[in-house]
Amino acid sequence: MNYRGPYRVRVEEKPMPKIEHPRDAIVRVTRSCICGSDLHLYHGMVPDTRVGMTFGHEFCGIVEELGSEVTNLKVGDHVLVPFNIACGQCHFCKQGLYGNCHESNPMATAAAGIYGYSHTAGGYDGGQAQYVRVPYADFGPTIIPDWMDPDDAVLLTDVVPTGYQAAEMGGIQKGDTVLVLGAGPVGLLAARSAWLFGAGRVIVLDYIDYRLEFARSYCPAEVYNFQELDDVVVFMKKTTDGLGVDVAIDAVGGDAKGNFLQTVFGTKLKWEAGNAIPAHWAINSVKKGGIVSIVGVYGPTGNMVPLGNIVNKGLTIRANQAAVKRHVPKLIEHVKEGRINPKGIITHRVPLEDISDAYHIFSGKLDNCIKPVLLPNG
Repeated sequence: MNYRGPYRVRVEEKPMPKIEHPRDAIVRVTRSCICGSDLHLYHGMVPDTRVGMTFGHEFCGIVEELGSEVTNLKVGDHVLVPFNIACGQCHFCKQGLYGNCHESNPMATAAAGIYGYSHTAGGYDGGQAQYVRVPYADFGPTIIPDWMDPDDAVLLTDVVPTGYQAAEMGGIQKGDTVLVLGAGPVGLLAARSAWLFGAGRVIVLDYIDYRLEFARSYCPAEVYNFQELDDVVVFMKKTTDGLGVDVAIDAVGGDAKGNFLQTVFGTKLKWEAGNAIPAHWAINSVKKGGIVSIVGVYGPTGNMVPLGNIVNKGLTIRANQAAVKRHVPKLIEHVKEGRINPKGIITHRVPLEDISDAYHIFSGKLDNCIKPVLLPNG
């Protein structure tokens, strides 16, 4: 896959990746996905996304070649590769903050390196390809259990741990009411995970009816189309006895809909780092003393956010890129026990050579698309 500019991707031959460091591996991709956050790149929302880059931070595959320092893997292992590139040794990795690794993206002050996610995330080529170079292969990849379907495994590289961490960061207590903004793949998994942490009520908000119907059955959740509500915040207060929800999760990010001025400033003029209306709704819908969890992707520049409401309501804001490596063992257990069904969100399987069609369908929310998986070999 080759990025040619906003709304333009195509398949193109590129040089075979090579071992560049003793901790590298070369992986032959068996599954990759298009993520909702890839659409931020596709839409031209992420700075320093360069023509010629290969996207794709959700992938699994077969180990083809290993650097001399990688002793925990062998050629032929089928591995899932976390989307965040983590060294396992720096100050932040030692704290379990693998999404903030300081070695894989040392010029940044925030996120770790991310496969296929612009030069603001390290400039690494991603996995929407037949082969990919995996740095720090002695730490990041996890061998896929023999019993696990690769369709489940590939979703453990990002969307499942991101949804799970969104719920975890919410500090959900038994019986809590949890609001999830966005019924895309991450929102669906955040809502599903909320039950695992003890939620008593889960509400999902979106504006696309087929996604809401999917959330109603998959999560399962109480669903509302925000375009049918006069005022989202007033509605959320009324449906919680005037208090507000206990936990609000922003699983949308900068490509949101729902407010004209935010859309103009954030996605058209790009004066903001995306449309921040989900963050507004989360902050204003949560009760006093509540928790707002943000996993939706926003750019590195400023947003208009109601800081006064955060202070005066005594809110806790928690946000980060998911520390995938930390969550994978627990999530494998949840999949094995049937508590989470990752592959249940897959609606489209597309050959890699048809990637431009796949992006068009996913971006345009066509054909009831929830989650597309790319098959590198047809």
